[in-house]
Amino acid sequence: MRVLLVNMPWSPIDLPSLALGILKRSVDEHVPDGSAEVLHANLEFTDWITRRMEFTAEDYEYYALASYFMGCGDWVFSSALYDDPAWRDDEFAAAMKGKLGASRMRMTRELHQLVPEFVSEIARRIVDEAPDVVGFTSTFQQNTAALAAARQVKLLAPHIVTVIGGANCDGEQGATVHRNFPFVDYVIRGEGEAAFPRLLAALGEKHEAHGKRPDLSTVAGLCHRDPDGVSTANPMATSPLPPATILPPDYSGYFERLGASVARNWVEPKLVVEGARGCWWGEKHHCTFCGLNGSFMQFRSKSPDTFYDEIMDLARRHRVLDMYVVDNILDMGYLSTVLPRIIESGYDLRLHIEIKANMRRTQLRTLSDAGLIYVQPGIESLNSRVLDLMDKGVSGCQNVRMLRDGAETGLSVSWNYLHGFPGESAEDYDPVIAQLPALEHLNPPVDLSARIAIERFSPYFNRPELGFSGLRPEAHYRFTYDLPEEELYGLAYVFEAPERGIGKPTVTALNAALAAWRKHHADARLTQADLGDRIVLVSKRRAFQWRAMELTDPYEIAAFRLLDQPHAPSALARKAAGRVPGGALQEDEVRELLDRWVELGLVFTDNGQYVHIAPSAVNEDLLRLDFMRHRHAARVEGDAAETGAPVPDPVSASASASAAAEPHMTVV
Repeated sequence: MRVLLVNMPWSPIDLPSLALGILKRSVDEHVPDGSAEVLHANLEFTDWITRRMEFTAEDYEYYALASYFMGCGDWVFSSALYDDPAWRDDEFAAAMKGKLGASRMRMTRELHQLVPEFVSEIARRIVDEAPDVVGFTSTFQQNTAALAAARQVKLLAPHIVTVIGGANCDGEQGATVHRNFPFVDYVIRGEGEAAFPRLLAALGEKHEAHGKRPDLSTVAGLCHRDPDGVSTANPMATSPLPPATILPPDYSGYFERLGASVARNWVEPKLVVEGARGCWWGEKHHCTFCGLNGSFMQFRSKSPDTFYDEIMDLARRHRVLDMYVVDNILDMGYLSTVLPRIIESGYDLRLHIEIKANMRRTQLRTLSDAGLIYVQPGIESLNSRVLDLMDKGVSGCQNVRMLRDGAETGLSVSWNYLHGFPGESAEDYDPVIAQLPALEHLNPPVDLSARIAIERFSPYFNRPELGFSGLRPEAHYRFTYDLPEEELYGLAYVFEAPERGIGKPTVTALNAALAAWRKHHADARLTQADLGDRIVLVSKRRAFQWRAMELTDPYEIAAFRLLDQPHAPSALARKAAGRVPGGALQEDEVRELLDRWVELGLVFTDNGQYVHIAPSAVNEDLLRLDFMRHRHAARVEGDAAETGAPVPDPVSASASASAAAEPHMTVV
């Protein structure tokens, strides 16, 4: 049996498809007389479209990722799905007015007119390959492209079996797809490694039995049609696949095809690896806005030996060191098993992975040493009350500590700021907004704050008592698909709902502060060096005119060291007193000290806790020299002031006042 697996736009072009890589191996290894190949139609489209219009890597990324919640990528291919180059063009233009710039609007509508020709060509290419079965994967904005290609294949060659699966086909979504698009013979819902080979085996038995209908009732999650053509959805699997049965992907052909594509000049390709599925945090505390993991939240991970061997085999086979780890959350056991072996291997791997924001600095250093350059800790907010509304299990100070320790250990922290949670208020955001200028030396969020989307499978979707009821599919589904709203409800992943939480003034203030952070981050700096008898700090941030500082009082040094972790003033006073006998301060005096440090941008405070925000200097000798340079410059300023000469870069009044009030704090 010949199987052709198709990866349609808008799948990322810098990554091979993990899903199809796994399915290829499952067919090759588990289907008697079965063989599978992958058609990288996303790369085919890249070459096709660049011959017809000016189109860049940034454009592709926009339709693949950036425009997901507006549905632009799916709408582009709806013209091919409904065989109409002008499909609901006016509705799209009206709905997107004010959301898309003029140039993006023109490009989107032009693509919409052009892509039916591409789909016809790729369908002819598929048919010419003469497969017995063609399988399409559908994730994010691939749905209309995959459906359009399946429709065209069925028109050209009705005997070819069409199958679709992927994240867009999980649960009710898959049943809705099968029910409404008769040119799709089968839909795989849930994990496909077991279901897809079983379907192929049943189809092979049908062929050997000269057309007798196969028994498909035992294929978990499968959508098929009964003898009368009525869509039937088998019950979903009751438990996820054991990790030992999750096969490594086969990426044969991807890198060769990329090397022949114009996309080779656009991207640095990465390998996609998978150590675990599910979320160990979500099993107990499902984040209220998160729709990831769909049918199975249960966390399960491959054995350390298996995962390590897969990583090394892929790196050697494809001679690629950049890897994207798709796990929703890191298996903490890998910190003492897989990652030390990667460090010892000598391979200069560069990995991206999602982690929990409360990881300790020693753990982050292990990640960094193993080559995990990019981490996504799911920060989402810097306010503890809002984080509690999300059920994140971390505090605002812990999230800031993550940003600080990420900078110190050399990790690039990727994160988003979200708002719009039922029960939040401006009072939750105002103190954070006021402190954002102090954080400009740390990694800013990847974009401005976004109002949360209501995603299928999330608690906000499943539990209206949490604040969202009367949900409707997002508007873009209505001008993309020709379906009644009750069917769109089953198809959709994102839903529109009344806005909750903070209003426009607070959102505007938050985004203005985040925009400034993003703009000035590259030039900002704050570092500290603990030299034993003193702590030296060097700063360069817009909101703070002081440039260097020394803490020399033993109690202050002890307090600053303790603020490596979040502390309330009472706990800080008690612990610092234990470290400096006879030098204790009262709690109100500690609060005064903390207030000064907040004013100087040394600490962040939230929900009654404080944490310092100064990463350790990479090279303490250089920091000492930098401090001496700033101190010397300040003395020159003083001499110039006495003689009446011009005084450059004056010390801020606030910093001078703090230094005068605190004789053991030297500020220049």
